[in-house]
Amino acid sequence: MNYQSTPGAPVRSGVPEHGRVPKYYAVKAKLALMVDELGEGGPLPTERDLAVRYEVSRETVRQAIRELLLEGRLRRQGRGTVVAGPKLEQPLSLASYTEGVRRQGRHPGRSLISLDRFPCPEALAPEVGAERGEPVWHMERVLLADDERVGLESTYVSEARAPRLDVDFDPDSSFYAYLHDRLGIAFGDADERIETVLATPREALLIGTPPALPMLLLHRVSRDTAGRPLERVRTLYRGDRFSFTTHLGRQD
Repeated sequence: MNYQSTPGAPVRSGVPEHGRVPKYYAVKAKLALMVDELGEGGPLPTERDLAVRYEVSRETVRQAIRELLLEGRLRRQGRGTVVAGPKLEQPLSLASYTEGVRRQGRHPGRSLISLDRFPCPEALAPEVGAERGEPVWHMERVLLADDERVGLESTYVSEARAPRLDVDFDPDSSFYAYLHDRLGIAFGDADERIETVLATPREALLIGTPPALPMLLLHRVSRDTAGRPLERVRTLYRGDRFSFTTHLGRQD
């Protein structure tokens, strides 16, 4: 069988056994080769030029481009389309977003949307180690990588754990570093769940993406080294700009 030689690529380049390939997919395969040749930042020809080159309709070209955009191979720039850079690899570990982005030579940043204090609801109480009705912080920030908006993070922590969060904390910095360096709180372990979702209209506007772009949603509940609940985090990552990595070991 004619299997794809590149590890991790679709078997037989994604061609079905009956051999009938949709027109858009054939164009997409050709565009993928062009993307590799152009390199990061290279401009893609116009839809009209591509339609003439491949002898298909502009709608067929548009569908092929749309899929490459969703996969993160291409990105919009002004009124044109260019080759996107490699996806950011975020480790599934207790390392912070800041550490993960820095490892790849990118500059991490965050833009504060809101920092509010509210009475803790019953459902959130056990996750942040607070009693119902006690004050809890909610901090919402846009995640940046080299000034590109790549995600949206919501952090919940009890006021008792970080009483001066609104005064002492720089919202552009790492919250983990603040807890460790300023408050002497170290992370012990966490439970994390990942799912794919579509952003709400508000979330898409804050991140700067179309609502139809798939997102990776991470829910994390963290505890300190004593096993006490510490924070709850809900983070949306752009599906076209992020992948996640982890190391698996055998459990005896």
